[in-house]
Amino acid sequence: MSFVTVDLLALARDANYFSTLTATNITAPAISLLSYHPDFQTVLGENATARKIADLPWEAFHEAGIYNKNDNSLYVTSNYQSLDDNINITVVSLDDYSITSTQFPDVWEANGGTSYYPPGADQSQTPPQQVYCDEGDFEHYSQLVAVDPNTNTSTILLTSFMGRNFSSINDARQHPVTGDLWFTDADYGYYQFFRPQPSQPKQVYRFEPKTGVVQVVADGFVEPNGLEFSPDLKTLYVTDTGAQQFTFNGTRPATIYAFDIQGDKTLTNRRTFAFSDIGFPDGIHCDTEGNVWAGAGDGVHVWNKEGILLGKIFVGETSNNFAFAPGKVFVFSNSRLWVVENVKVQGREVCKDFGIGCE
Repeated sequence: MSFVTVDLLALARDANYFSTLTATNITAPAISLLSYHPDFQTVLGENATARKIADLPWEAFHEAGIYNKNDNSLYVTSNYQSLDDNINITVVSLDDYSITSTQFPDVWEANGGTSYYPPGADQSQTPPQQVYCDEGDFEHYSQLVAVDPNTNTSTILLTSFMGRNFSSINDARQHPVTGDLWFTDADYGYYQFFRPQPSQPKQVYRFEPKTGVVQVVADGFVEPNGLEFSPDLKTLYVTDTGAQQFTFNGTRPATIYAFDIQGDKTLTNRRTFAFSDIGFPDGIHCDTEGNVWAGAGDGVHVWNKEGILLGKIFVGETSNNFAFAPGKVFVFSNSRLWVVENVKVQGREVCKDFGIGCE
């Protein structure tokens, strides 16, 4: 597959330029690699190829994308449909791309998540558990739940901030040094009519599974969503998807903010890192070179460390999240699953999760 070069000067001068490209002027979702900067081809690699690997009649591929080494599979949360059919976990085998579904005890409406070392776990091995951000419903609190997918057992880690109910915990990352879980709390359960009206601000939190300490580390968001550490652990990126609430409003944030991490525990120096030109940046990951990737309104967008857009994995529809694997990127666009193969760059957590590429 060849890269499609976007002429930035033409785009700057003609608001309709994008629709003139053959790759983007499509009537049905299709995948292309759009280069906004020469470095995009360096990041993906000259031999990168892309294709669709699943197209289902329901929205199986929405968020999370957590690897389990025991069965060599990605665990992806489906999109919310109704309280009568709570969110499933879609299991994608990386052996043959076969797809099954499962659910875990005490996980009611899962959204984002992360691989997880519980306190005292051997970190020379790949993570033995997964943590899901359970948005809850009208009967169950929103919570962080640790799951062992190999034994189908769950442990509830956190259900409230000092007794105050979270709105809809959205996404989480585990700090690789301290083991703390950093997570966002948004209102999307309320906007999708399966959670009560929110009772506290939309914020970013840090939770210590070993001690129970939970701390607000950032506020002032419309809808904090995805979050990710830079590979040097000096920066935290947080997406604000405030443009989407009950309806889409393009005057609200579709923004990635960056913060300096102080002492592995607090945040300072909030600043705008990037703004998505279509939809909103949702799930977010870094590669080991420090580039920032986010699912957005037409696929996965990739920025360099300075916030310059390098390119897009364009699919022509919203991608809420994606996942790195060795030499691959899996793109989730709800009912469809795509893969970019022969990828040169490596995701920040690939070494930890897969035990590969750690040199």
